[in-house]
Amino acid sequence: MANIKSAKKRIKVIAKKTALNKSRRSALKTAEKRFEEAIVAGDKAVATEKFNDVQKQAMQAAKKNIIHKKAASRKVSRLAKKLSTLA
Repeated sequence: MANIKSAKKRIKVIAKKTALNKSRRSALKTAEKRFEEAIVAGDKAVATEKFNDVQKQAMQAAKKNIIHKKAASRKVSRLAKKLSTLA
């Protein structure tokens, strides 16, 4: 356990950031799952709406360094490919 005041504060700050990052990563995974469900259902309108949600969340996560920028782009690209096969 830390003894120095600044080290104790850093532990608290890191715990908060970890929780927030975990929440954002989970939200991204949930959005992705909703998109996959819309694809399986075959509903193009809903799938397009869900794709836009996933794309927005992925880019926001990349901007906040929760996932790498190229990983976000790769994820969006693969989902866009799935959406185009639905047509």
